[in-house]
Amino acid sequence: VASASAAATDTAPAPAAAPSQQQQQQQPPVANLVEVLRCRGLVQDVTSEEFEKVAAVTGLPVYCGFDPTADSLHLGNLLGIIVLAWAGACGHSPIALCGGATGRVGDPSGRSSERPVLSDAEINRNVEAIGNTLRTILGRAATHVTITPDGRVNYSSSSNGSSGNGGEVAVLNNLDWFGGMSFLGFLRDVGKYARVGQMLAKESVRTRMESESGISFTEFTYQLLQGYDFVHLAKEHGVRVQVGGSDQWGNITAGTDLIRKLLGSEDQEPPQCFGLTFPLLVDSEGRKFGKSTGGAIWLSADKLSPYKFYQYLFQVTDADVIKFLRMLTFIPLEEISAIEADMEKPGYVPNTAQKKLAEAVTRWVVSSIVRCK
Repeated sequence: VASASAAATDTAPAPAAAPSQQQQQQQPPVANLVEVLRCRGLVQDVTSEEFEKVAAVTGLPVYCGFDPTADSLHLGNLLGIIVLAWAGACGHSPIALCGGATGRVGDPSGRSSERPVLSDAEINRNVEAIGNTLRTILGRAATHVTITPDGRVNYSSSSNGSSGNGGEVAVLNNLDWFGGMSFLGFLRDVGKYARVGQMLAKESVRTRMESESGISFTEFTYQLLQGYDFVHLAKEHGVRVQVGGSDQWGNITAGTDLIRKLLGSEDQEPPQCFGLTFPLLVDSEGRKFGKSTGGAIWLSADKLSPYKFYQYLFQVTDADVIKFLRMLTFIPLEEISAIEADMEKPGYVPNTAQKKLAEAVTRWVVSSIVRCK
């Protein structure tokens, strides 16, 4: 199967196994992950205020899911990737989860209609392609981003060591645990703990039920599948945090609720698990960022040339460029503040900030710089 890795020149790092329960004794984090993300505009909601306190003193496995709806991720997915990258840089263990099973169902979140059904062969190809992309981009971040104990961020285009996980990136596929599970077994072991009233109250479900097309039973149960992902990862890999876009809040809380019910008992407390959502990537007018008249802005160089990728970022408006510098790059915040101040000065050269944004993101994602001409 041809690789859809976003890097045209780099070799993707070999897959790394997710941390086992026995490997969870980690060094304390070098920086407070929640504080780092908040300063970057990458925190919408957290399930508990305790998360920031725990994440500041304990290394935690953190995961984010990516459904294989295409053979490449797009610019909107980059927020989930960069949150995982920051988790690794701060000293936690990032895990990317490909939805080889959930992709066969389809997430109704943020959708006005049901997703097209892909064949098993298409989904398998997509899983391999986006898995390669995730290993490459996250592996590059892990070897080039450094956070010092005093919170200073350094990003280098050459490998300089990392304060995080040393370049090892775990990429898992939830088909590995759902593939052998029967429908009756899922209803017995998971479904009996779900309450229909709570499921109906989720925004993604309510919105679709009020639409003309409604919602299918298949999509209605998606939140249970994603919720069980969290249960499995908590039990088998010691995962304690799920991150996702703000439209994933209902699915994330479904997971924390199932963890309490499935992994706790009268004589045993369930593991303390948390969820964090980040804002969706939108411009100053509320439009989704990452779409163009020609379609999605793909992260794979096989689907979108590095030149077009660079040009899309270069055309960001002045109203959005500082926000996107904070959210989509590893450029230190003090440097971004200096750029913002320069934009107000008489001698500012137009598009200097846009050039900085385009170069930083293109260097990270496709490992090449395409100069604006």
